[in-house]
Formats: sequence, structure tokens, C-alpha cells
Amino acid sequence: MSTLMELGVQVYSNKRDLFFPRYHSNQNQCCGYKRMIVRELPEETVITEQIFPKEAGVLGLFGWNLIPKKATELVITSNEFDAMIIRQETGKPVVALPKGISLLPVEALPLLEQFSKIVLWLDGSGNRSWQAAKIFSRKLDEKRCHLVSPELCPTRALNAFQSGTEVNGIILKARPVSHKSVVTFGSFRSDVLNELTNREDFSGLRWQRFPALNRILKGHRRGELTVLTGPTGSGKTTFLSEYSLDLCNQGLRTLWGSFEIKNSRLAKTMLNQFARKSMQKNVTEFDLWADKFEQLALYFMAFHGQETLDNVFEAMLHAVYVHDIEHVIVDNLQFMMGATNFKTIHDRIVKQDQLIEGFRKFSTSHDCHVTLVVHPRKEMEGQELTAQSIYGGAKASQEADNILILQNNRGKSGLLQGKKYIEIVKNRYDGDLGIVPLSYDKDSQSYVKKERAKGDNTVGATTTKKTGKAAAAFAAAKPSTFTGAATDGATEDEDEDQSLTNRIVI
Repeated sequence: MSTLMELGVQVYSNKRDLFFPRYHSNQNQCCGYKRMIVRELPEETVITEQIFPKEAGVLGLFGWNLIPKKATELVITSNEFDAMIIRQETGKPVVALPKGISLLPVEALPLLEQFSKIVLWLDGSGNRSWQAAKIFSRKLDEKRCHLVSPELCPTRALNAFQSGTEVNGIILKARPVSHKSVVTFGSFRSDVLNELTNREDFSGLRWQRFPALNRILKGHRRGELTVLTGPTGSGKTTFLSEYSLDLCNQGLRTLWGSFEIKNSRLAKTMLNQFARKSMQKNVTEFDLWADKFEQLALYFMAFHGQETLDNVFEAMLHAVYVHDIEHVIVDNLQFMMGATNFKTIHDRIVKQDQLIEGFRKFSTSHDCHVTLVVHPRKEMEGQELTAQSIYGGAKASQEADNILILQNNRGKSGLLQGKKYIEIVKNRYDGDLGIVPLSYDKDSQSYVKKERAKGDNTVGATTTKKTGKAAAAFAAAKPSTFTGAATDGATEDEDEDQSLTNRIVI
């Protein structure tokens, strides 16, 4: 039986779109599917993926219907085409994850307990795939996991097959995951080489709405701790809302802990920023934008007001394990301080240092970026804040990888007179420091200048993957690649800010 037919892949009636069925505990009944919509435009191929049911339901695994009950080995991929190639070329049990490298569904874990060896061969197009493989191996039990590293094969299974590489040979060479507490240089030698040769990839996910941040911080990286501070009422939450939304809109799975304002109010701000317009003035468009906003991998802690560290950490641990969260925002640290009674100021400072140390350990041990809002000390009116302005001891500035200050000094003269700006005063990744001027739009509550009439295609959410590696891979993966046949069934206007930043970046 052909590969496509035995996996149940079907072609939509328009002869272009494909349906990939997914299965869970009942191998004879489909629990959901992915529809891959392909549109050929004059200058590009546009691919849109629709997943049913939404994340609230059981997502299932593509290829699970063919897994033998007594199988002891399994290959996990992040793409249906990779799974089909592996199935066709090796005959090995193989499944594809429903949302690529962004999620290993927790409901799938019991299904995978029967396997003594699991090979993870995820899309080898970048560091995020390699990091995801290591994160997933922890959930699956590292002792039974083997990884196809970028050094072994720098590309996905489909591309390896098309280049003439023996797919089965790569799987047999997959390396076991080493003990997490004992390593040698040889175990991460390939990581060092990859970072040297692919610096831009390892620098992290880049902001689309704040390109000036990329020039200084280079990107948003997992496993780091970022501290944001600024005067009371300066707009820290509003900025951080858009800062995190920018990344989440690119697929970064995000957990928001807003202790100062209710989630509904935060979501209203984010929805305005997402649509880049006032929803109050365009309430007839609410359902349109809300439907798109709901597709984001964005979660909220159900806390408001004072809360204990134990409760917050428990929620964070759950979210990282169940939802594969990559970015946690805590706004702000002082609300956890308020849940404890202190006899002296010294006791309060010691407690704050313990909290910061806890967040530092969490970000490192779970390879999750934590962004923490910390209030500053009381400063003289009109005086600029510095890293030493952060309330408490020196722990915050010592433990943080990045320190961002939202400056609101209206008395400053020169180029920055009357402007708000983000000042980066610590950057452990490569040491670059500088400022990012901000321009606030009240209607959209955005710190990004309104886009020009032409040339801006970053507005709002999109599930579209435009021409690039994904589209090229799909275009190359025509049905003829597999045996048999299927059955029918935010660009920013930054000229002024660019020149300003270039003149003052240290």
C-alpha cells in the first residue's frame, strides 16, 4: 500500500490542499487533522496551516494509526512530510508532532511509554529545533532518547532524502542524550561549532516591531533572565505587553503573570497592539481580531494581587511541562513581596534576593526565558535611572542577563528631549549597550510608529508561512516524492529612530 494511502493523507477537492489525519488512543478513529492550504501567488508560494480541533482538544499524532502495539522503538519528527519519508525509506514506526517544534502534547506522553528507544529528528533548520529536541527528551525521559544533532545531519529528513543521504543510516547514528549532570567537551563540541558558524541563529528570536533591540541585544534567547525597571506609571506593562506579543506572534510560547492589573485589561491592551488599532473605536471588528488573537500560544496565570512564590513557581512548572512554555513574564516582583510580613527592611531585601535567585535557577534549569519587572528605588525628580536604581540588594543586577530601563526623563536635553526610551544597561550575551527610542500611539497603545501606507506586512497575527525554507520544502515535496497517490476527499517606520540609535549606542 502506498505511503500516502496507508497514512490516510487526502487531497482536498480543489486538488491543492492536503489533509493530514491525527490519531490518539483509538488507532482506528481520527481525532483531528491538519489542513495545509497552498496558494501560488505571482512572486511566492503561501502556505497556511489550519489545525482541528484547536489546542483545547486532544491534538493526537500523525502516523499513530500505523504504530504496532508491541513496538519498542519510535522516531518522532516535527513535520508530516518528514514522517512520510522515514516511513517510506525505513519502515520504522514514526509519528509527527501536531504543532511542529513548538509543542509535545502532554496527552501524548502516556501513548509513548511503551517505547524503550525514541529517536527525535526535528526540523534541522535552526537552533530552536535543536533546543526543542533536548527539551522534549526531558519530558520523555532522557535515558531512552536519542537525538539527530545538527552535526550529524544539519537538515530535516525530507531534505536529506532529496540530497541522496541514506535516511536509515542517520537514524541509526542518532546519539543518546548524556547524563544532564556530567558532561565533557565532546558532548557539546558541536554546539560550540554551531554557535561559531551560525551566530545569527544562536543569537535568538529577533523582534519585528523593535528592530533597534536586535541591533543591541541581538535577539531573545532561551534560558536567560531579563529585568525591566522604570518609574511608576512610565508604561512598563504596556511596553512589556507589546515586547512579548511581538515574540509570541512569531511562535514563541508565552506565559504572562500579571499581578498588578487583571488579565482582561492586559488582554485588551494586547488586542489593541495586536490589531494596531483601537478596538473600542472598531468594536465591530472585535470577533475578527479576537479569533486571530486566540490562535496565539499565549497563556495567563490566574493570579491578581499578592501571591506566594510557591504558587507562582507551581504554575510556571506546570505551564513549561504541559504547554512547553519558552517565555515567562512576571509583572511584578513586588506583589510577591507583599505576600510576606517583614520585621525590617533588611529582611525584605533578603527575601527579594531569594526570589530573584529562584527565577534565575528556573530560567536556567528549564531553558526558559524569564522577564521580571522590578520597581526602582525612589530617585530624585528628573534623574535618570541606572542599574543601581533597582530596589533591593545587588542580586537583581548580578543575576540578570539583561537589564532594560524604561526611561521617562522629560528634563533630558538634546536628541532625547521629551522622548521615552528603553536603555539597555546590561547585556551578558555580547556586551553591547545602548538605547531604543520609543514613539507611543495612544489609540493602539503601541510603542511602534504606525506603519507607512506601503511596505508593511507585519500587522496582526498570521499563520501564513511565506516563501522561504518551509515553502521551498513543501514545493519540493510534491506527492510524486512519495510512493502511490492519495485518495480524494510589523514593519516599522524607523528612519528617525535608526539614525538616533546609531549615534548613541555604546
